[in-house]
Amino acid sequence: MKNVIIAFGFLLIISCCNRPAEQKTGNAYYDLKEEGVKTGGVKLITVHGKYKVWTKRFGNGKIKVLLLHGGPGCTHEYFECFESFLPQEGIEFYEYDQLGSFHSDQPDDTLLWQIPQRIEEVEDVRKGLGLDSFYLLGHSWGGMLAIEYALKYQQHLKGIVISNMVASIPRYEQRIADLRKQLSPEVNDTIDRFEKSGNTSDPGYMVLVQREFYNRFICRLPEWPDPLKRGMNHLNMNVYGYMQGASEMVVTGKMKGWTRWDDLKNINVPTLTIGGEYDEMNPKEMEEMSKLVKRGRYLYCPNGSHFSFWDDQEHYFPGLISFLKDADGGKL
Repeated sequence: MKNVIIAFGFLLIISCCNRPAEQKTGNAYYDLKEEGVKTGGVKLITVHGKYKVWTKRFGNGKIKVLLLHGGPGCTHEYFECFESFLPQEGIEFYEYDQLGSFHSDQPDDTLLWQIPQRIEEVEDVRKGLGLDSFYLLGHSWGGMLAIEYALKYQQHLKGIVISNMVASIPRYEQRIADLRKQLSPEVNDTIDRFEKSGNTSDPGYMVLVQREFYNRFICRLPEWPDPLKRGMNHLNMNVYGYMQGASEMVVTGKMKGWTRWDDLKNINVPTLTIGGEYDEMNPKEMEEMSKLVKRGRYLYCPNGSHFSFWDDQEHYFPGLISFLKDADGGKL
């Protein structure tokens, strides 16, 4: 019996010696190395010299990703599902509320809602977070912003992910026109009346758009998850209306006419484009974009819509993680 105890003790010592360092001292991924008052990774960054935007860091890792939400005027909240997939892969990432969004400053200045100012805002955030050689993931409007940032500040990027966004608003408008043909004539007529009369602030308009369009092409889950609903409820309609328009079905704001289709060839870093079968952005055009950049890859989500990371997580996250690891390993 004594020999058994000695043998067990010896094995226990060997086991402890062979245990990875992160298990001895705690999981290093969650060590944010914060100084002073601990904030759980939250940091307010100064942009344009005087405004504050909200950011939150998750963990430590060689692969660093900054997330750009859509809208414009939405929030980081709908990205919260990323927290269920990236940490265990050792990927360090940052959620961020753009200026004008719910958790950041909301100045009443339309000069700030221009694309050049938005690019510089992202650059201020990059500097404030101390990021270099990082990945930029933009969803929807955030994908548009990621393209613009890459075309100006590509030297800071290891790669970009353009999630559920085409590089041309006119092409997006054509896709919307095609999707509207799937709606009944009665529904289309009612939506047209609201839009032509300028009465899109009527609750009846949004109820109809939500039921007939958003639930088919924005997120197809029968019950929208809480983070997505919170993000939509916190949408800054002043910013959204000024840049986009009344809804996803009509573009009347400053984004109208935007296109970077012919400039994609100037993006040299590894690039992943992501499209969903039921997306309001044409997935075939997102596949085409992956062939126009220098080092592209396309991820198709057969069950996904505009929020493929909610309604097709089965394909979205393995594909995203594979891209990030391959790009970081020099395989792209």
